Amino acid sequence: MLHQPTTTTMIHHKPPLLLPILLLLISTTTSTTTHHQFKEAPKFYNSPHCPTPSTNTTTVHVAMTLDTTYLRGSIAAILSILQHSSCPQNIFFHFITSPIPTPIPTPTPLHTTLTTTFPYLNYQLYPFHYHYSTVSRLISTSIRSALDCPLNYARTYLPDILPLHVTKVVYLDSDIILVDDITKLANTPFLNDAVLAAPEYCNANFTSYFTPTFWSNPSLSLTFVDRKPCYFNTGVMVIDLKRWRFGEFTTKIEEWMELQKRMRIYELGSLPPFLLVFGGKISPVDHRWNQHGLGGDNFRGLCRDLHPGPVSLLHWSGKGKPWVRLDTGRPCPLDALWAPYDLLKPPFPSFE
Repeated sequence: MLHQPTTTTMIHHKPPLLLPILLLLISTTTSTTTHHQFKEAPKFYNSPHCPTPSTNTTTVHVAMTLDTTYLRGSIAAILSILQHSSCPQNIFFHFITSPIPTPIPTPTPLHTTLTTTFPYLNYQLYPFHYHYSTVSRLISTSIRSALDCPLNYARTYLPDILPLHVTKVVYLDSDIILVDDITKLANTPFLNDAVLAAPEYCNANFTSYFTPTFWSNPSLSLTFVDRKPCYFNTGVMVIDLKRWRFGEFTTKIEEWMELQKRMRIYELGSLPPFLLVFGGKISPVDHRWNQHGLGGDNFRGLCRDLHPGPVSLLHWSGKGKPWVRLDTGRPCPLDALWAPYDLLKPPFPSFE
């Protein structure tokens, strides 16, 4: 306990040892909450059989959103992608970030984090400026506030954001870990005129993703006529950007979001518009590439087991995130599979 001085002369005395320790703890805690520090990742090299990473056809393009809230998950995801790739130097990352306030700091904190953690990473940052106001206007509240972040809708605008020479991209959420070569996922064949490729889950109750208002409307209920739609998770997708641009699918998704503002036809964030536009029209991907739902449901985030079958990608979709559960001392068993990829530096130096 700290005591107040009894006389004015005591004010100038050396403060108790406890006070500077407390001040140090407060200062350190504040700085680590606002700006995480990460260990430097090792450099990964191509195998001898890899093609020269000089053309668009030999480059694997990966798109992810990047923000401070999920930065720790993103860093772990990047490490897992590089570590399990046979041609890591052929991977180019496209990171969509929240709008950067002006004047723009040079370099930005996210850029600094990436360059210090992955000094050899091939990447580009794209602030989500141009479409931010449009998305903010179109977003309807969903069952979980985290799903209402405008950056969560950035995947809809990838064909506009990424350079025109990028014609195919693998989109990944920040709460994933790869344990297989991403080139296999990137090489997924597109059947017929499909725009997207993703694992489908036809045993899920597809009707539950839309409200009774949607299904009781005579014209809306015909949306899926002549289609056999199945649920798919938009956190892992291979996208043909050339076909998307030609078909103007961003506009089609926005039209459904406009309708949602007028009459509530779904509850779950950015997913339902994708199901409305692409459901029953995507190229299937093996389920091993999205072992999703490891974060539990959208309300309690309870622990879940892996789905039966082989695993190439682990996905903590849902409310529970492994880094949060590990920090609070209440991890789920499968969170131990995420922990080896966590590059976060401990908040305090260890004294041995």
